[in-house]
Amino acid sequence: QVELVESGGGSVQSGGSLTLSCAMSILTHSRDCRGWFRQAPGAEREGLAAIDSDGTTMYSTSAKGRFTISRDNAKNELYLQMNSQRPEDTAMYYCAAVRKEVAVGCSIVKVTTNPFGYRGQGTQVTVSS
Repeated sequence: QVELVESGGGSVQSGGSLTLSCAMSILTHSRDCRGWFRQAPGAEREGLAAIDSDGTTMYSTSAKGRFTISRDNAKNELYLQMNSQRPEDTAMYYCAAVRKEVAVGCSIVKVTTNPFGYRGQGTQVTVSS
């Protein structure tokens, strides 16, 4: 059974940093596209970053320069380091994964919206001013 479990969320002051982790139990992790998205109350889902199986990374405009996505295939874990956080970063953060043969490639949109992908239950991040 595929399972994704996020951790590392919490409260931080504006300008601070947090690192989110996502433990994954996926059979073919070496061929997965993985990513992060967030959703604030009343807002649309916002894709943040994706990382291909070869380590290639992709970032949204809001994440680029402040967030770093990384993966550890040996541990089967995914990370999102978030720096210079702002109150508008307050949201529930989710990790996601999809097999590349299902998504036909890797992108932020493909990993966060594919109906045959996998998502965790989320971890709350709150940034205070």
